[in-house]
Amino acid sequence: MAPWALLTPGVLVRTGHTVLTWGITLVLFLHDTALRQWEEQGELLLPLTFLLLVLASLLLYLTVSLMDPGYVNVLPQPQEEAKEEQTAMVPQAIPLRRCRYCMVLQPLRARHCRECRRCVRRYDHHCPWMENCVGERNHPLFVAYLALQLVVLLWALYLAWSGLRFFQPWGLWLRSSGLLFATFLLLSLFSLVAGLLLASHLYLVASNTTTWEFISSHRIAYLRQRPGNPFDRGLTRNLAHFFCGWPSGSWETLWAEDEEEEGSSQAV
Repeated sequence: MAPWALLTPGVLVRTGHTVLTWGITLVLFLHDTALRQWEEQGELLLPLTFLLLVLASLLLYLTVSLMDPGYVNVLPQPQEEAKEEQTAMVPQAIPLRRCRYCMVLQPLRARHCRECRRCVRRYDHHCPWMENCVGERNHPLFVAYLALQLVVLLWALYLAWSGLRFFQPWGLWLRSSGLLFATFLLLSLFSLVAGLLLASHLYLVASNTTTWEFISSHRIAYLRQRPGNPFDRGLTRNLAHFFCGWPSGSWETLWAEDEEEEGSSQAV
């Protein structure tokens, strides 16, 4: 196998993220920022904490990027089939669809990802920066990563600002602070993107919906049949189910319960 055959998009994206992360960190340490001032004063706790947060965010990024997002098994095990595919047939109004790409029976809220070429449970979106889907298994870790990354970015933004000195001749300033200023602009952009992503995902988690369902509800059969979100069980239960898996239960059961509740309310 040729060496360049190993340079898949996933490898290139993750390598780029890793190099960019440590490159920005190195710039902050080499310039006259608060990090260097802390080191000169012998206060090593804050620089060490910053480094540990950077490392933790990078490890969390790689975990979310490399883990199984919740692929639907092409050949389900007997126990899984009895738990999911068979019980999914209980509400007869939502028969299982067979994916036209990989030919598996799709559970409720699953969708086929053309980039990953697999069906993903509780599909949220395909993240190009992760080169992986965000789905049922890694969505909580993805939100945790966004929160941690935002903390690191805001701290790095403060450190970059602390090292900028504007009261210098233009040529001298460009040589001494040009790279740090470019880093500050890059951190500002990343902080804005991470903040918006975190806010949007927290909103979706609080209402127990996904990015795909939020954007394409008019195209999804099990949402077109409902005036509202059939999976929304209130803020507390939505957060408990998303982060802790409680209360447990299939999405088909929740969908059927919502149908029964609507039927009883209409009868009254």
